[in-house]
Amino acid sequence: MPSSQPLPPKENALFKRILKSYEQKQYKNGLKFAKQILSNPKFAEHGETLSMKGLTLNCMGRKEEAYEHVRRGLRNDLMSHVCWHVYGLLQRSDKKYDEAIKCYRNALKWDKDNVQILRDLSLLQIQMRDLEGYRDTRYSLLRLRPGQRASWIGFAMAYHLLHDYDNALQVLEDFRKTLTKSSYDYEQSELLLYMHQVMFEGGLYQKSLSHLQQFEDQICDKLSLMEARAQLYLKLDRLKEAEEEYRKLLKRNPDNRQYYFGLEEARGLTTEAEKLQLYAELRESFPRAALARRIPLNYASGEIFRILVDQYLRRALHKGAPPLFVDLRSLYTQPGKATVIEELLLGYIASLTKCERFDEQDVKDSPAEPASAILWTYYYLAQHYDFHKDSAKAMHYINLAIEHTPTLIELYVTKGRLYKHAGNPIEAYRCLDEAQSLDTADRYINSKCAKYMLRANLIDEAEMTCSKFTREGVSAMENLNEMQCMWFQTECAVAYQRMGQWGDSLKKCHEIERHFVEIIEDQFDFHTYCMRKMTLRAYVGLLRLEDVLRSHPFYFSAARCAIEVYLHLHDHPLRDEPTKEELQEASLPPVELKKLRAQQRKAAKRAEQEKQEKLLQQQREQREREQREREQRDPHSHHQKRAHNQQDKEADAPPVDDLQPHKLARVEDPLEQAIKFLQPLQEWASNRIETHLLAFEVYLRKGKPLLMVQSVKRALKVDPDHPQLHSCLIRLHRFLTNGDLLSETVSHPAVAAVLNSETQPLFRDHQEAEQLNKEFLEQNSNSLPHLLQGAKMMCFLNPTRDAEAVSLVTRLCDAHQGVTVQTCIDILKALQKGEFGESGRKEISNFKELCHQRMPHAVDFFSGQQVALTTNHNHAVEESLTNHVSNLTVEDGTN
Repeated sequence: MPSSQPLPPKENALFKRILKSYEQKQYKNGLKFAKQILSNPKFAEHGETLSMKGLTLNCMGRKEEAYEHVRRGLRNDLMSHVCWHVYGLLQRSDKKYDEAIKCYRNALKWDKDNVQILRDLSLLQIQMRDLEGYRDTRYSLLRLRPGQRASWIGFAMAYHLLHDYDNALQVLEDFRKTLTKSSYDYEQSELLLYMHQVMFEGGLYQKSLSHLQQFEDQICDKLSLMEARAQLYLKLDRLKEAEEEYRKLLKRNPDNRQYYFGLEEARGLTTEAEKLQLYAELRESFPRAALARRIPLNYASGEIFRILVDQYLRRALHKGAPPLFVDLRSLYTQPGKATVIEELLLGYIASLTKCERFDEQDVKDSPAEPASAILWTYYYLAQHYDFHKDSAKAMHYINLAIEHTPTLIELYVTKGRLYKHAGNPIEAYRCLDEAQSLDTADRYINSKCAKYMLRANLIDEAEMTCSKFTREGVSAMENLNEMQCMWFQTECAVAYQRMGQWGDSLKKCHEIERHFVEIIEDQFDFHTYCMRKMTLRAYVGLLRLEDVLRSHPFYFSAARCAIEVYLHLHDHPLRDEPTKEELQEASLPPVELKKLRAQQRKAAKRAEQEKQEKLLQQQREQREREQREREQRDPHSHHQKRAHNQQDKEADAPPVDDLQPHKLARVEDPLEQAIKFLQPLQEWASNRIETHLLAFEVYLRKGKPLLMVQSVKRALKVDPDHPQLHSCLIRLHRFLTNGDLLSETVSHPAVAAVLNSETQPLFRDHQEAEQLNKEFLEQNSNSLPHLLQGAKMMCFLNPTRDAEAVSLVTRLCDAHQGVTVQTCIDILKALQKGEFGESGRKEISNFKELCHQRMPHAVDFFSGQQVALTTNHNHAVEESLTNHVSNLTVEDGTN
């Protein structure tokens, strides 16, 4: 549709040059041409020119001016698709995708067949997963551009994502018929395999098999073809063909676990004897395949298991396989198998020490084992006893291994892990530091050492360790953030939380949140690329991964840390101490104070401008440095890129404001900030009980009884026996029965009725919380974590019973289950924070001494003299130990 404000030929030529300058990123030229049009009084309010000027200003980082010009242009020409399109582009640049979609739709009202607007709209719709709108937009593009491949593929994929498999297949088949055949066409092959994927997901197994057989010659990825065929044979119960296919796959790759399981299913094996017979045959066919020996250990039992695991262990220990314990650890969940392994290993040590064989009976028949065999046996036993939480024996065997070969890096890494599990992060870090010193060029050991330093609260030392492998000229912390090194940032956030540096902890959590936002934003790069390159199966996989991205453990750890910190800040808000300047200001007369305020505002504005200019200069220097490095590698490209560098300089935009710890720790609404991190967890980590326990803590502080009940019910579905869940139930009971805590919403009849009907099953019709807590303690009298929560609730409900509650948790009986380092640390923290009253504080020293006897390596139970001996006059380590022992966690609201 033509513009409602047409330009004469001269001005129209200038407008086209504005468009060209924008496309070529020559923004200063674009502004110059726009000025020439707008300086003419007749066209001073030309809507499309104002909009393009605003878009150009936006690219130069002048957002306020950009929005002002675009809105002014839109007011002057509401019927221009250009104005609406530009406004949508501005909204998209600010990540306001819903608003951008509205603008694109308004633009299409005035030019419904504009291909560029339709493409931009389709990108936002697939980004926002508006699949029905995406389908309609792709149909419009197909109608307008039926000759373009992306039009067909996009329309078919819209149906696929909507699970409308029949229509998706129909579109793909119509498109396939338009293609010309060639001898080797990888894109054609990917299209055919994508059609198979759609058929398979739609349950059209026979049709999919016929499709693969018909186009077998045109499919280039033969491995995917064989795997697809094997799966289809299983789905169609054609077991003989499936067995043949899986045997062919095993010949190609005998180390793929899924091929073995597929062969088992094709053979229809159910009994232990049948499976062991199959794997005996496979061992003969593939004598070097480790899986043919490992998988039978899952099925074997009794004497057969002993024979098979004996052979497996001897082979691995003779060869020297460091990950042997990780390989066999899954067997420890099966009763009796860990005991058999332990007996065999102890027998190996006795025989190797005596006659250098795994068995004394092998002296005549076999040569001596290598000297490393006993080393790897020690190494395995150390991990074995660590798994069973027997720190003394684990330390004994790892020390024997180090005495045997003191230069083996893996031994120090494992010893550090043993100390970590024993509750001593300081010694753990020292072991990793020793391992790192043995090979300073190993990035993995370097990263592992840095991680253990963070666990010991040695943040500066960890940053220095990582700086060996980061870019020169930039601080390691900044470079790790640029590289999205989330393991470092997660550990850093938790370390800051332990040290009580709440703002720094939140900064790291927000940086991780930004990484996930950036990863989601990076989808834009693939929406068009994948359709153009026909990597359709990978593209669908990408979309499905992005849909569940925030279920990743890194995000969960960061979100949990942020929520805990915000809860702490809500319970204990930070207060700013008055500075000298503020005290002086308080004594000034009003006139002088007004002048001082004006001077301060000017100084702050000037400082902010200088800061922005400095950051821009750093960016330019960094780009120039990278450009020089590229020119050194490829000198011929220097002249070609000079023009582009000039354009990049024009496009300089102010960077995102740095997250400031001081401000983050002093937010006005910490609970609202916590909810921002909580909501993704409720959607994507609902299978973890910690999500619902954190949700309860947030909603308890906000006084939201319905959401509290919802959180408790969801937690009950995940793990009804979790000890902290009992604490939530008791506090919910008290909240609902204590009239002083009730909000106006609870008094509403409808809300009260819902609460009454939903909480009766939770409380098992108990009218009194004390009775509910008493039953809980009786039912879990042998579990220390449960006793801890029950004792806390006993003091919460009746503070006069603090002595009785303390006696419940400070008696570490042998009959108690769950007597771990972490549980004892939790008890100690509760005693220190006064959750058990004065009786608890009096018991601290006795409890620490008792725990130290049972867990001699745990630093939280060290006395002052032991802390001094451990630090060895190292100030950083001493401060780390102090922070670790006095570590605070989120209060549960009982005080």
